Amino acid sequence: MSGRAPLWLGLGFVVAGLVVLVVGAAATGGGDVGPGNANVVRPGLMMGPRLAPRNLPDPGSAGFIPGTVAAPRVVRIFATAQLRFVPDSVAVKRGETITFEVTSMGPLTHEFMVGPAADVAADKPGTPEIADIGMMGTGSVSYTFDGPGPYAFACHVPGHYEAGMAGTIAIVP
Repeated sequence: MSGRAPLWLGLGFVVAGLVVLVVGAAATGGGDVGPGNANVVRPGLMMGPRLAPRNLPDPGSAGFIPGTVAAPRVVRIFATAQLRFVPDSVAVKRGETITFEVTSMGPLTHEFMVGPAADVAADKPGTPEIADIGMMGTGSVSYTFDGPGPYAFACHVPGHYEAGMAGTIAIVP
């Protein structure tokens, strides 16, 4: 092997990595999170701000269509190794049905409980939840927001909720 072979091999890896990043960004919409994109989350390999699928528009945004029992709106949530949900707040229309698709983005197992804030905080049995979402696994649960609220979501794996792994749900007119 000549002295230049490792240089060419390294350059090949750099080019291949750039191609993967460009193709990944193009496939998922690319761009930055910013005003008007409040519910657009694109976590990368280590939860950087670029490469996740887009959620549908929030209530009040152009193109918003409220979810129904027959056709729920899908909201994607990422559970991180840093014991956070991304996004950690979701806006819903009163009476709307949402299907939460929750993906664990690291080596930890998480759960996702959603419902009235007091029930979620108390880890009340019978509150809708997805249990045991393993590494890179995804689970889903649907919920209709037809009560007075307030509503929330949380992970009650030991130590996670205590570390702040929770989110809020705002009911908008």
